[in-house]
Amino acid sequence: MKLKIAVLAGDGIGPEVTHEATNILRAVAEFGGHEFTFVEGLIGGVAITATGGPLPQETIDTALAADAVLLGAVGDSKYGSLPPDKRPEAGLLQIRQILGGFANLRPSIAYPALANNSPLRPEITKGADILFVRELLGGLYFGIPRWWNRDTPVHCEEAINTMRYTKPEVERVAKVAFELASKRKKKVTSVDKANVLEVSQLWRAVVTEVAKSYPDVTLEHQLVDSMAMHLMNTPRSFDVVLTENLFGDILSDESGVITGSLGMLPSATIGGAVNLYEPVHGSAPDIAGTGKANPLGAILTAAMVLRHSAGLDAEADAVEKAVTTVLEAGHRTADIARNTDPAHAVVTTTQMGKLVLEALTQALDRSQSLHGV
Repeated sequence: MKLKIAVLAGDGIGPEVTHEATNILRAVAEFGGHEFTFVEGLIGGVAITATGGPLPQETIDTALAADAVLLGAVGDSKYGSLPPDKRPEAGLLQIRQILGGFANLRPSIAYPALANNSPLRPEITKGADILFVRELLGGLYFGIPRWWNRDTPVHCEEAINTMRYTKPEVERVAKVAFELASKRKKKVTSVDKANVLEVSQLWRAVVTEVAKSYPDVTLEHQLVDSMAMHLMNTPRSFDVVLTENLFGDILSDESGVITGSLGMLPSATIGGAVNLYEPVHGSAPDIAGTGKANPLGAILTAAMVLRHSAGLDAEADAVEKAVTTVLEAGHRTADIARNTDPAHAVVTTTQMGKLVLEALTQALDRSQSLHGV
């Protein structure tokens, strides 16, 4: 198959981890005889330096002309003095809006090899496999009116953000969650704050209505504060977790505790003109260029590209299994290394990428042999 991928490496460690992810995609394409084309674009701080803005029109055009967008990371504190709409993060919010993806998928998996990395006891995390479905284009992050009134005496200053959702917005992301749950363990946990917020009362009502079309999927509702606790106490009891924008941002980051590091978490934003893929971790400019960045989140994000944009489920599974193989062999980047275990070898960003690539190549070769190709 043919796939045009816009690569927006971004800031900090973004270029390093994205490079390892594209190496994986190139290997899959070569093995399967697919044609993957990579086109680079600027976003974030590097775009501000080069063009004066966090999202140049050229990047927008490149993204809209692609079949998928692979993003590294955005953000750098040196741009903190700029107005909010001119900072690197504004480019990320803009590209999300422009591409139109409304459902953000964030898997959180408890890898047995990383059980000791989590502050939670292994018996708590064992077998946890959660998929967060976060609504991405509504809620507090985009609601209007929003403003900070600085034109008053300091003691009278005020700021306003608006949490707003419409029924169609909730319906469309709920349908994504139920469709995915129907192919997994058939359970959706919808998170809201319906005991306080009218917008959450709407959310709960609409999700309950959508659930009627999926009789084989169990629906439960959780208040966001109790969900934050249950996520740490009983993570195995959740399958697909459906949330609005703010709650999903917080809870999916919290779920990094289950995996052991934010550096292990991938994400995909689907439902728009072009799917957007990005690891959950930030740009971490303090370790850029040191070889300490964990590329596994970006590599697992590449697996999501294969699954959701290329339709190559078997190859996506192979990439994910390659990551598991490397972890079980004891290889670790700095963020997931534990000095108390001498069996763990600390490797650099590039070395980790090569190890996963080797494991993937071996797995694909075995698969080819089994099928007599």
